[in-house]
Amino acid sequence: MTTGLERGPGSSAPRSEDVARLAGVSRKTVSRVLNNEPYVSEASRRRVLAAAEELGYRLNNAARALASGRTRSIGVVALATAGYGTASLLVGIEQAVRDAGYALRVVNTPDGDPRSIAGALESLLDQGVDGIVVSVPIVEGEVPLGVDVPVLFVGAPPAFSAARTLTVGVGAHELARAATDHLLDLGHTTVHHLAGPRRWYATKDRIEGWRAALAARGAHEPPVLNGDWSAASGYAAGLALASDRSVTAVFAAGDEMAIGLIHGLRESGRRVPEDVSVVGFDGNPVFAYVSPPLTTVRQPFEAASSEGIRLLLHAMEKPDTELPPANDPPVELVVRGSTAPPPSL
Repeated sequence: MTTGLERGPGSSAPRSEDVARLAGVSRKTVSRVLNNEPYVSEASRRRVLAAAEELGYRLNNAARALASGRTRSIGVVALATAGYGTASLLVGIEQAVRDAGYALRVVNTPDGDPRSIAGALESLLDQGVDGIVVSVPIVEGEVPLGVDVPVLFVGAPPAFSAARTLTVGVGAHELARAATDHLLDLGHTTVHHLAGPRRWYATKDRIEGWRAALAARGAHEPPVLNGDWSAASGYAAGLALASDRSVTAVFAAGDEMAIGLIHGLRESGRRVPEDVSVVGFDGNPVFAYVSPPLTTVRQPFEAASSEGIRLLLHAMEKPDTELPPANDPPVELVVRGSTAPPPSL
């Protein structure tokens, strides 16, 4: 196609009217095509995309999609929460997707309701994404939908059928075990656990890691307390545990709960770490500056995101080949001032 449009070194970038003129259509038609709207003939769509490609128009991903059958975009279904862990994982996914040269489309869901997740998935499929990441730590029941592109599940097992499913985690089981082992290594005879909400997969993984560490050392397993990830629920647990003088070590499944727990213990007359040691989970850097600084296990959000997207891209771009071996996420224990040997030592 010959454009007939001469652009010198100082000329501006092509505009939608340039695309319309070259394709012989209206600006409205150009807008409809480049925004993937209906009511455009296939012949007009092809002319617009070809003109956009030739002119180097900013939205020429659409033209490449027509030629390749792909939009070079990845969709993400995420839980609508501002929690540190969920937000950090989403940031890591976004960076990994953009580093791979793909566009990112995010749809939030308020909970783990299967119908809500199905609606989010349908929205992404309607946009023509080439793959999907599901970062929803709560899925209550089977999602009534089949997906015809590869799907990466972060932390949670598959809840619906897809062209190809992959699962990657942040190593929560091993991180929880490392947190518990740290307290046992200091000489505590057992470790109490403040877990997250029962509906969350992360809660289950962390409980299993804590139990595995206790069982390996022949330590007594105390009853599990459940919070809701908030500092307020940790504070309530601290008040409840403070009256039991046999409690000398607590592993909290989230940093915010750990901070609330410390406040509840200290308000009740228990010193941290002199009387009770506390370990958190996540690695929120803010809690290096509280009193006492929080010992925690740091979730490898960046590494897990990069690894997950690497596997998803392989499934998208080489659908008929075996997946490469997965790399285990690192286990990082950050020891600070909230842990010490038990008072009897």
